[in-house]
Amino acid sequence: MSKMKQDQAGMTLIVKTITRLTVGLILLYGIYIVLHGHLTPGGGFPGGVIIALSFIHLMLAFGKETALKKLDQIRASLFESAGAIMFLSIASLGFVGGYFFLNFIGKGRPFNLFSAGTIPLCNIAICLKVGAGLFLIFVTLVVLSKMEER
Repeated sequence: MSKMKQDQAGMTLIVKTITRLTVGLILLYGIYIVLHGHLTPGGGFPGGVIIALSFIHLMLAFGKETALKKLDQIRASLFESAGAIMFLSIASLGFVGGYFFLNFIGKGRPFNLFSAGTIPLCNIAICLKVGAGLFLIFVTLVVLSKMEER
């Protein structure tokens, strides 16, 4: 795709400028929600949705090609699969102690970041699964709508 066509893809210059300023903050906020989900309201699902929305925001402002350069379909699929495998591995490792989802990491001091055993690991796994899955659903909808336009 030529440079001229790439500049015309997406929305107006104002939207693109605001997106450049905010997309990193949105991504950082999603990571914060995931990592502090055991201390505050939040966790893997809402954090994953926020992280996916940062990539969807890129796609809406700049066009499909720009967002897929940051996170292509193959990598998103790998992240989704890694999230599912990580979640099942954490759950299965509890069997070593005798129970499904048994906390095999020692508890720390209350209200500290590393105080919840396996819950933050589960939040990260769910974030990968939800974030990549939601992004892939949106990419699929965009591709299908482009096919209908033809």
